[in-house]
Amino acid sequence: MSIVSSLSPRALLAPESGIVEVVNYARGRDGLLPLWVGEGDLSTPDFINKAAIEALSGGETFYTYQRGIPELRQALSDYYARHFDVSLPVEHFYVTGSGMQAIQIAVQALTSPGDELVYLTPAWPNIAAALEIAGARSVGVQLTFEGGKWAVDLDRIAAAITPKTRGLFINTPSNPTGWTATKDDLAAILALARKHDLWIMADEIYARYYFAGGRAPSFLDVMVPDDKVMFVNSFSKNWSMTGWRVGWIVAPPQTGQVLENLIQYSTSGVAQFMQRGAAAALNEGDSFVQSNIDKARRSRDILCDALIATNRVETLKPDGALYAFLKIDGVTDSRKAAIDIVDKTGVGLAPGAAFGAGGELFLRACFLRDPAQIQMAADRLCDYILKL
Repeated sequence: MSIVSSLSPRALLAPESGIVEVVNYARGRDGLLPLWVGEGDLSTPDFINKAAIEALSGGETFYTYQRGIPELRQALSDYYARHFDVSLPVEHFYVTGSGMQAIQIAVQALTSPGDELVYLTPAWPNIAAALEIAGARSVGVQLTFEGGKWAVDLDRIAAAITPKTRGLFINTPSNPTGWTATKDDLAAILALARKHDLWIMADEIYARYYFAGGRAPSFLDVMVPDDKVMFVNSFSKNWSMTGWRVGWIVAPPQTGQVLENLIQYSTSGVAQFMQRGAAAALNEGDSFVQSNIDKARRSRDILCDALIATNRVETLKPDGALYAFLKIDGVTDSRKAAIDIVDKTGVGLAPGAAFGAGGELFLRACFLRDPAQIQMAADRLCDYILKL
């Protein structure tokens, strides 16, 4: 028996990331325009760093609250009051070591080995992997794609529900497609969950990146307090904090001790000085987030307008999130195409095959970057596409 084969079957289920594969292939090249991962080009702003540095220098380096420091949980409550028009006491909020850990904890809380959870594809691959590693089964339901636009089919979701289904994972605005649920979509999905007594795991990390103005529709707009909805979120995208690895969960207060226990036996909490930075992000960062949104809108328009003008790309400007999900005429292997594109243009894209069923013919580009860089990337991509 080999060393690797002697590892646990669950560990062996963890797939290699198709996104990271391309990143590792071309990382560090001269002149690279990296649009492959979901982050912008700005480092964390000084007002956030300063709060963390002051806490670190002040000795806030000891064990801390498993659920999050009171000041950060209050800042989360205030943030939701400002941007979601809801009054949620601090008992609804739980601080995690990244949005990914929020998903892992939610998976552990909502599923047992052998259970199923339905999610919409194409999708960020980590949700399916988290479920499979936990011993549950991920059941993908494809969004429809027509005329460059993505949409949800409620009948497909209903058909995927079985006696083993414990919940629905709904990411809107969506990574990678940009599909954004309407309020009516969310009400219909919630009604389906109520009918079958299912949990909804709501990933609304891109809710602020909604290009019609304001923020995207949320389950908070249609639910009542007794609905079984658990939200997972992260500080990464809004406040340029991808490397901090801090996230949060919004959940019914009745689940609090269970969630605290799961945090205790995974990371035992997030470093207190990092939580001080996160609290500053929430309390002082609204104008910074708005500047990120405005930049994303400008860069989205530059990239999508250029690609559509080639008449060789099937896509529309996404309603939300940070990604152009594009289908290039003649591309049948997105992994091979991503390698070829980075070799020939220096533009790093994520292969659509990494996002599961329905994504195989697509490529994903993150446009949360300086518009001048996006214009350069658009020029290189269009030149490549027109030569195919």
